[in-house]
Amino acid sequence: MVPQSVPDNTCNTFLMTDYYWLSAVPQTLRSPAAGPVAQELEQLRRQHQLILNAVGEGVYGLDLNGHVTFVNPAAAAMIDWPIEELIGKSMHAVLHHSHVDGSHYQREDCPIYQAFQDGSTRRVTDEVFWRKDGTSFPVEYISTPLHDETGTLIGAVVTFRDITQRRWAEDILQRTNEELELKVQQRTAKLREANQQLRELSEMRSRFVSMVCHEFRNPLNNIALSVSSLNRYDAQLSTAEKADYLLAINANVERMTQMIDDILVIGKIEAKVLEVSPEPLELVAFCQTLLAEQEYHRPQLPIQFRCRSRQLMANLDERLLRSILSNLLSNAMRYSPDENIIRLKLAKRQATLILQVEDEGMGIPRADQRHLFEPFHRGRNVSNIPGTGLGLSIVKQFVDLQQGTLQVTSKVGKGSTFTVRLPMSLSASSGT
Repeated sequence: MVPQSVPDNTCNTFLMTDYYWLSAVPQTLRSPAAGPVAQELEQLRRQHQLILNAVGEGVYGLDLNGHVTFVNPAAAAMIDWPIEELIGKSMHAVLHHSHVDGSHYQREDCPIYQAFQDGSTRRVTDEVFWRKDGTSFPVEYISTPLHDETGTLIGAVVTFRDITQRRWAEDILQRTNEELELKVQQRTAKLREANQQLRELSEMRSRFVSMVCHEFRNPLNNIALSVSSLNRYDAQLSTAEKADYLLAINANVERMTQMIDDILVIGKIEAKVLEVSPEPLELVAFCQTLLAEQEYHRPQLPIQFRCRSRQLMANLDERLLRSILSNLLSNAMRYSPDENIIRLKLAKRQATLILQVEDEGMGIPRADQRHLFEPFHRGRNVSNIPGTGLGLSIVKQFVDLQQGTLQVTSKVGKGSTFTVRLPMSLSASSGT
């Protein structure tokens, strides 16, 4: 820190000037026999000495060579030196010989020394003084040049204070401010993240509502058209034609019902009210039963089941697992030509359950794969095949609820493979 020049008009300056002057009075003038003037001077000297001794700050005087001419008790106590040992010593060598890092402090660079070289007052707030035992302490000091009655520079007076406590308080305050600033930054980041999530949620809900309206419009239009045709052409339609219209109405109603069920499930997931309830489950028998149910609806699509174990126990939520496999198998059957083989593979690797559903269907374009698990998203190559676009979104969220992972590999015209990894033992929890 560059020393600061301050006006040469402090109380300590006058006190020390008087002290220097009084100290120069001959001893003969200080004796009671020397007369009233000498007695007054002696009395004044004693008063100033008492004041100097009572000052809580460290005070010492230097001659033009930098040697100590006087030291008050406070200064001697702070540097742990006896007063009598300091008189006549180079004070720079005693207490100001090194920087805070221990490197040598040249006397010529010392603001205290400079004060009685150029006659300017120096104030310094970022240096250290050294005690007799070799330890240092931070100080704030003022070095004031002294002049005699003729204006001649005769030395300097240094006033200093130990600012250890202040530095400690400043450090505490700085650390506190830094911690508060960090907390503010963290809270700000969380608020920013929360706001971003709210915006994304709002956008998602807007898209969701729009998609729901769009997806419901088609089956409703089909139902309306079928009903209108039945009403208008009832007399001209054959029994078989009427049956076809009724089957179309029923299919569209089932599609809408499935969408409503799926939307309710997604709503529960988003509201974090869907509970995960794991229980012991024998997976081989579970998968075989599920495959039988699926093949009942599409007997022309065989499903191969592969598992090296005859029995495989796990602690999972049966309801969620059923929905995951049902949606994956339904997709595989929906987008695979008749007679193509679908495979369900079950395996265990350490504490992880691995489920794979493979098909030889039309595959998924690469551009669609990044959006595959978004609600209502459907590949550009399946627009002519009935579907809600909600099944894979539900699968992804059910897998996430059970701390699992879901991966897909696909090639157009070759087929797709969905791989689900779940922990073998899942603890009960809510969907939070």
